[in-house]
Amino acid sequence: MTTEPAGAGALLAILRDGRARTRTELVRLTGLARSTVTQRLDALADQQWIRPTGDGILSGGRPAVAFSFNSEARTVLAADLGVTHARIAVTDLAGRLLSERSREMKITEGPEHVLGRLVDEFTDLLTEVGRTLADVCGVGIGLPGPVEHASGRPVNPPIMPGWDGFDVPGWLSSRLGAPVLVDNDVNIMALGEHWAANPEMGHLLFVKVGTGIGCGIITEHRLHRGAQGSAGDIGHIRVVEAENEPCRCGNTGCLEAVAGGGALAARLRDAGLDASDGRDVVSLVRAGNPTAIQLVRQAGRNIGDVLAALVNFFDPGVIIIGGDISEAGEHLLAGVREVVYSRSLPLATQHLSIQGRQLDDRAGVIGAAVMVIEHTLSPEAVDRAIAASDPQEPASA
Repeated sequence: MTTEPAGAGALLAILRDGRARTRTELVRLTGLARSTVTQRLDALADQQWIRPTGDGILSGGRPAVAFSFNSEARTVLAADLGVTHARIAVTDLAGRLLSERSREMKITEGPEHVLGRLVDEFTDLLTEVGRTLADVCGVGIGLPGPVEHASGRPVNPPIMPGWDGFDVPGWLSSRLGAPVLVDNDVNIMALGEHWAANPEMGHLLFVKVGTGIGCGIITEHRLHRGAQGSAGDIGHIRVVEAENEPCRCGNTGCLEAVAGGGALAARLRDAGLDASDGRDVVSLVRAGNPTAIQLVRQAGRNIGDVLAALVNFFDPGVIIIGGDISEAGEHLLAGVREVVYSRSLPLATQHLSIQGRQLDDRAGVIGAAVMVIEHTLSPEAVDRAIAASDPQEPASA
């Protein structure tokens, strides 16, 4: 059985770490002939994926040309759509934010209205940074509901009327002229936190505690979606505390029914307090309201009960708690830690870190960009792009 030699995409993967390398170094790293390395570097340079560095590296008395990844070769459009707000951005191929904005945008207004506004916002942002749609290599979208990642279509989203089965990639791609990838908001937040804040962690759980509760799973530095894209839907795991509490999914006893932002707000209203959603819950906690603090602390314990089982099963290195209710800070985290550290196996928790999010509300939009970047710059995708532009260059060479 023969092994295919590294193609141009594999060379680009090496250079994406930010370090400039000469042909000699790449020959040593790949085992390819110098002529082959030169041919593939030329193909990458033609596509502007790489560029020669400003300063040569001395070799035998003469400066040797070194090549580095050109993160400015293309731009990425990214959007994290929430229930009432959206964060929209343009990034480069290193995931750096070139321009961003936050807008009120109600997901309940339907796909064509929301996505139409998104197209307008993307166009404005590109103009701000002096780029055009021709520079865009892809578009990443996060939605606040279940998504079949392979098709990019929402599937029975409980808080997104009119979105079920809507062809989000097709609708946007026809207007933006670029490939479109779609995932649920929790997955892209997990990608963002891993990429920008915890790249050294191979196994990570990101838990979003908002109106609903979901979990993004990073394993071996890669996002785990499951067979249909529904992995991590922990908000509908049955918990003892919920007993027969009805959940919006149609079942009873779900974690979300007692620990989600909507459930906490409802309990505070029953106690005579003014709370319409999760943000009001956080405001009451910050104001020192004892009832709100007690409820959030108990919500942390309920979430910790589910996470303790996940820790024993998955053995993550870090658990990150995000979402609106995470703004309650240590009250929520303390409840989670209390149960996870007492109910999980010592081997699984001896180095486990449970912490709040580090990217604030930018995790989703960064993760949406990362989703596109990893797809566009995979060795296979780069080789296909080069082969399409040069029919004599083999796609899998």
